[in-house]
Amino acid sequence: MTGLVAGVTALLVACQFAPQSPSIGITPADKASPIYRKQAAQHLYEKNANRIYKGMLPPMLYAIGVLQVQLDGQGRVRSLNWMRKPSHAPEVVAEIERSVRAAAPFPSAGKSVTYTDTWLWDKSGRFQLDTLTEGQLGQ
Repeated sequence: MTGLVAGVTALLVACQFAPQSPSIGITPADKASPIYRKQAAQHLYEKNANRIYKGMLPPMLYAIGVLQVQLDGQGRVRSLNWMRKPSHAPEVVAEIERSVRAAAPFPSAGKSVTYTDTWLWDKSGRFQLDTLTEGQLGQ
């Protein structure tokens, strides 16, 4: 038990002093609210209406990617940062990045914001975002 407490304490101290990434400028104040994340997902759905997978996703997906998007105060894309890149599917990575950039400008939050969403990609080329997913069969 003492080892567990020491480990948790060390982790908390490390997190407290973790450096921010200057390349994308993310600080805790820049994180978008869950409400904004939903607005951004709905915006992407509107811009890609014919590419949204309708209904529950199949149990095996072709690709899953977690993308962090930084927007300026006018909703323009400043940067994209893959938290989990589906490296086995470079065409999906390229298509997601193209889709996000093409959807700009996003709804304005009045300030620079960064939000993260998970892309659930079917082999058909259609997708859902985790924020608005209808679920997955077999779960």
